[in-house]
Amino acid sequence: MILIRQAQKFEALGHYFGYDSFREGQEALVDTILSGGDCLGIMPTGAGKSICYQLPALLMKGITLVISPLISLMKDQVGALTQAGIRAAYLNSSLTERQSRLVLDNARAGVYRIIYVAPERLETDTFREFAQGAQIAMVSVDEAHCISQWGQDFRPSYLGIRGFVDALPSRPVLSAFTATATAEVRKDIALRLGLDNPYILVTGFDRQNLHFSVQKPGNKDGTLLDFLYHRKNEAGIVYCSTRNAVEEVCEMLCAQGYSALRYHAGLPDDERRQNQDNFIYDRAKIIVATNAFGMGIDKSNVRYVVHYNMPKNIESYYQEAGRAGRDGDPATCLLLYSGQDVRTAQFLIENNREARYEDAESEELLKERDRRRLKVMTFYCHTDECLRGYILRYFGEHPQPYCGNCTSCLTNFETEDVTILAQKILSCVSRMRERYGIKLVIDVLRGSKNEKVTRWGLDKLSTYNICDEPEKRLRDVIQGLVLREYLRTTDDQYPVLALGNLAGEVLRGNAHVEMKLAKETSSSRREPKHSKRSLPREVDEQLFAKLVSLRGELAKNQNVPAYIVFADSSLADMCVQMPSTDEEFLKVSGVGQVKLERYGEAFLKTISEFVQKHGHAAISEQSASSPGPEPMRGNEIEVSDEMVSVSVVAERINCALIRRGMKKLTGAKINAWLIEQGYLRIEDGFKVATKMGNELGITTSEKEIRGSLCKVNTFNVQAQRFVVDKVILELY
Repeated sequence: MILIRQAQKFEALGHYFGYDSFREGQEALVDTILSGGDCLGIMPTGAGKSICYQLPALLMKGITLVISPLISLMKDQVGALTQAGIRAAYLNSSLTERQSRLVLDNARAGVYRIIYVAPERLETDTFREFAQGAQIAMVSVDEAHCISQWGQDFRPSYLGIRGFVDALPSRPVLSAFTATATAEVRKDIALRLGLDNPYILVTGFDRQNLHFSVQKPGNKDGTLLDFLYHRKNEAGIVYCSTRNAVEEVCEMLCAQGYSALRYHAGLPDDERRQNQDNFIYDRAKIIVATNAFGMGIDKSNVRYVVHYNMPKNIESYYQEAGRAGRDGDPATCLLLYSGQDVRTAQFLIENNREARYEDAESEELLKERDRRRLKVMTFYCHTDECLRGYILRYFGEHPQPYCGNCTSCLTNFETEDVTILAQKILSCVSRMRERYGIKLVIDVLRGSKNEKVTRWGLDKLSTYNICDEPEKRLRDVIQGLVLREYLRTTDDQYPVLALGNLAGEVLRGNAHVEMKLAKETSSSRREPKHSKRSLPREVDEQLFAKLVSLRGELAKNQNVPAYIVFADSSLADMCVQMPSTDEEFLKVSGVGQVKLERYGEAFLKTISEFVQKHGHAAISEQSASSPGPEPMRGNEIEVSDEMVSVSVVAERINCALIRRGMKKLTGAKINAWLIEQGYLRIEDGFKVATKMGNELGITTSEKEIRGSLCKVNTFNVQAQRFVVDKVILELY
C-alpha cells in the first residue's frame, strides 16, 4: 500500500501541478498526511505550502476542508486549482445564500475534493449539519498562527476549529501551515488545534532573494519617489500604518503619474475588492494599503514591498515583506523609519479596537507582550548588525553574521569612541528628570529655542547647548545607547527616555562606549537600483516576451491573474527546452496534463513560429557553441593589487555579465565551486583556505563583523585572476 501511495503522489504531482519532484519539506509533510498523521508546517512565503495539503487531498477518500481567513486567499487558491483541473469550491460571505446551498449540494454529491471555508462558517448550523453527514478526510488550517493570541494576527474565530473537529463523527487528519511562527506560537498552535503527536517541520525562514533595507529619511515622500523612479514597470506594495496615511500616499503617487490604488478597511467592500483585483490582474502597478491587505495573496511578481511606516512587530513585518519575490527572483524590502512611527504603533497597541480580551489581566499581559515586540521592531530599524540575521535570530535560527544583501552589510561602518558624547546625553536625560522623549532631549543638547524648551525652562539646564552634533547623529547614538542598555525607553503611550542599568558606569567614567556608525559618504550605501527579473542565459528575451504577451491574453480572456496560467519560471523553462510536441511540453516545469490540454496548442504555436522566423538551428548552435562566456580579460573586469573578498570579485564579474545580458553570479556560488575543487574547506561553520587555496593566493584571517568574530577569505591578484578566468567557465 505504501509503494502504491508513493507512485500515486508522484503521478498526481506531475499530472496536476506539472512537477517531477518536491521542494524542500513538501514530501515529508505529504507522507505524514497520507499515513494518517497530524502535522504542522512552518515554511516561508513562496515555499509551496499549499501543495502539502492539496496533493494529499486528491489521494484521500473524502473531502478536505481548508480553513482560510480571507476571501481573496480562497478565491486565488480555488482559481489555481480549477486551472489545474481540480474541482474545488469556497464558502464565505461573498456568496449568496443560494450559491452557498449549491456548493453544499455539490459537495454532498461528491463533486469537490477540496472546499475552502472561512472559520466563522464552522459555527453555522447549516454547515455543521453538512459536516455531520459528510466524509471529511482532512481539515487543513492555513495561516495557522491566527489561532494563537501570541501571534501577530490573532482571530478569535479560529478558536472554534478544535470544537468543530471534536464534534465530527470520525476524527479527520489535521494539518496546519503558516509562514511566520516563533517557537512559542508553534507550541500554542499545536495545543489549541489539538494536534495529536504532530510532525512539526520548520524549513527555515530565510528568503535569500530578498534585499532588506532600512532608511531614516527626513522626507519620506521624496525617498519613496526616488525609490520608485527606476521601478515604474514593476509591481509593488506600499504599506502604511493608518488609513489616513494610505489616502495621502496614494494621492501623492497618483499626482506623480504612478498607477496606484488604495486599500484599507474603511473603503466600501466593492472598491476594496475591485482595487485588489486590479492589482492582482496587473491592471495597476502599485497598491497602497494597511495591513488589511495581503494575507494569502499569491501574486508572484511583486518586485518590492515598501513599509512607509514601521510595523508593530517583526512577525508582521516579515510576513508583509515576504509578499515580495514569491517567484524566487530578486526583490527589495524597504522600510522607511521615523520616530513618529513608534508613537503611532504605541497608540495602536493601547487602543486596539479589534482585540478581544478574556479579562483585564489578559489584556495587560497581551499589551505588555506587544510593547516588547514593538521594542524589538524598533531595534531592527537602528541595528548596525545584518538585518537578515536579526530577523532570523528572532525566529530561533542561527545565521551567519554577514549576508551581503541588506543595507547593514552593504554600509561602510567605522567603530568610534563616543564616550564623551554618551556622557553628555546621559547627563542631559538625568537633568531633564527622565520626563521627556528623544526629540526634546536632542533639542536641549543642541540649544534649540523652540517654544517647549523655553516654556518649561529647559534652556536653563547646564546641559543646554552643549552639543553641535547633527540631529541624525545624536539620534543614532541615543538609539545605540538604548540598544546597549545605557538608556531605556518607557512603555507609555508617549515614550520618554530614562537612564538604563549601565548608565552609572559611563557617567562615573568607569566605562568606555564604542559604536559602529555609518560613514557619511556618497557611496556608503550600495543598493540595487531595481530588482530586475533574472533569467537563465539560455532564455531568449524576445521569445520570453512573446510568451508573456500570450499568457496575458489568455489570462484576460479567462479573467484570471496571469501567474495562474503559468509562472514566469515555466515560461523561462519553455524558452530553454523549446518544446515542439505535447510530450515535450509536458516536461516543462509547472505544466500538467490539464494545462497541456488548455494551453499547449497556443504556446507550442508561438514557439514554433519564433523558431521558423529565427531558425532553430541558429538557436541550437548558439546554445551549443556557447557553454559559457569567454574568459574575462584586460579591462573587461577590474582585478586589483590589493586583497579583496569573494563578494567584491563577484561584484566585478557581474558588471561584465550584466552588460552581456547574462545571469549574475553570487559569492556563495563561487565559494561552493572553490570548495568542490579543494581550494576552500568548511571548518567550524566557516569557509577557510586549504593548502591549495593558500598557494593560489587565498588568505583566511579572523575579523570582527557585526560584533562577532568570523573567518574571512581574501584574494590576491593571482587568485582574483583565477576566479575570473576559470570559475566563470565552470559555472556557465
